[in-house]
Amino acid sequence: MTKREPSTAERLLDTVGPAFGKLRRSTLLEVENPVSQKDLSRTLVLNIVLEAEQAAEPTEVTVGAVSAHLGVDPSVASRMVSDNIAAGYLIRAASQQDGRRTVLHLSPEGRELMARFRRHQRAAYEAVTADWSEEERLEFARLMLKYVADQDALRNR
Repeated sequence: MTKREPSTAERLLDTVGPAFGKLRRSTLLEVENPVSQKDLSRTLVLNIVLEAEQAAEPTEVTVGAVSAHLGVDPSVASRMVSDNIAAGYLIRAASQQDGRRTVLHLSPEGRELMARFRRHQRAAYEAVTADWSEEERLEFARLMLKYVADQDALRNR
């Protein structure tokens, strides 16, 4: 029995998963005025709150929602949230939908960190793709956004 040689398309599709695993947030440490390692970790939580606030239909974010979104134990999410609060990036507030629940909001400092983080993300993307044509940069960006949107849609089913 002979083993069939995988096609170029199969090899490409087999390697895309490991390639995603190689993507590193540390690229942000290579750009000018980098965000600290600690703040890079904090942005995982801050991004969840920011995206919920900016959604077409804004939603309230709880520690449980952070836990579910990151796929971590609730105690881990609670420590991450507490760290962001201690750093001044998040504020706890009573839910407007259910006063017994505590929800999370970005503080002005948290908004500034996220604005700086977004600038660094763009700078990192531009540094990594510096040798690409403008067409390649835009096409990859468009396809990455489509991938993430479809991933979110799959998660929300």
